[in-house]
Amino acid sequence: MTNSVSSSAESKRTIAAFFSGVGGIELGFKNTGKFRVVYANEFDKNAGITYRENHPETPLDSRDIHDVTKNLSDVPRTDIVMGGFPCQAFSIAGYRKGFEDDRGDLFFELLKVVNEKKPEVIFVENVKNMVTHDHGNTFKIIREALVMSNYFIKWKVLNAKDYGNVPQNRERIYIVGFRSRDAYEAFQFPEKTELTCTLDSVIDFETNMDDKFYYNENKTVFWDKLYPNIISQNTVYQWRRQYVRENKAGVVPTLTANMGTGGHNVPLILTNDGRIRKLTPKETFNVQGFPREFKLPKISDGQLYKQAGNSVVVPVIERIAENIHSALKKSKSKFEKNFPKGKYYIMHTSMDGRFSGKSELVDVVNSDKDLAQFSIDNGITFMGYEDYLRNVQKNKIMDFYSYE
Repeated sequence: MTNSVSSSAESKRTIAAFFSGVGGIELGFKNTGKFRVVYANEFDKNAGITYRENHPETPLDSRDIHDVTKNLSDVPRTDIVMGGFPCQAFSIAGYRKGFEDDRGDLFFELLKVVNEKKPEVIFVENVKNMVTHDHGNTFKIIREALVMSNYFIKWKVLNAKDYGNVPQNRERIYIVGFRSRDAYEAFQFPEKTELTCTLDSVIDFETNMDDKFYYNENKTVFWDKLYPNIISQNTVYQWRRQYVRENKAGVVPTLTANMGTGGHNVPLILTNDGRIRKLTPKETFNVQGFPREFKLPKISDGQLYKQAGNSVVVPVIERIAENIHSALKKSKSKFEKNFPKGKYYIMHTSMDGRFSGKSELVDVVNSDKDLAQFSIDNGITFMGYEDYLRNVQKNKIMDFYSYE
């Protein structure tokens, strides 16, 4: 029995995970039964507590990634390197600072791992706004950096309610990169799926919760604005500093990291007994598709809300992971020939609008003359920087060559 279990574990593809949070991405991959996590890194102390509670078998490195990348000998070579690097630097909540924010450089720390360990697959998750941040330049840099590292990449923005059967309006970009062209060509993002999971499957409208989750006229200064506007159990509401917003789609609005801190962006519901309360931390994890048995440690609610808001929708990840596994099975070889370093990296990119596309490295040349000759030989004109940004902002369908 022991040998059988060991053999089964050994046959699974290995993962090194960074910016792990509470382990939502890893959980999605593990749920397929085809992957195992052999290394995880998470710097946030409270997130680490939740991670260890739910993934006791996974070694968790709690160092800052800047310390980890100083000596990568502690990070094992794995089939997959993944990371949902902190999204605040690219999100509206982070005031769109991008690479100017200290958190924006964390992608490049992850890239150091990728270039050193050269995994078969890279997987990155981030906020939808990363695609349009800085007029499209931020994502251009990320896309080109991955392609220049000899990965064939595909990306797509997926909404949890359409691709995860989870009643939350949550759009995120997913980037998958392969070393093998066979796997790259075989991989497709999952198709849309019908939303059959209802609000009452993730939110408990019946049970009495702790008083701290309820709003009433005695303790809520904006009660006069809440009470007349929260009138239905078929939807979820938010208090937006000065007014109540109803989510007319009948799903939970996007959960955020600042949820539950100071009353901003807190999802609110009308319970069966006619009272108004915010979602509990457990319910916010339910809304992210975490299993009911996922354990929440005894830390502050504020930290748990933050962890849920920073996490991923597990069923969406699981569906992508299944497709990654299927693509890898069709790969004839693990690695393609690496292009040598050079002066100009020539890339071919196809984009179905700004939120979906694919990109690959086609050649590396060392002179302006070679660059011009490539253009003549292939009958193409390179798309310039300004044209690219202009087309991204117009959400155009594009198929083009560029160089960096």
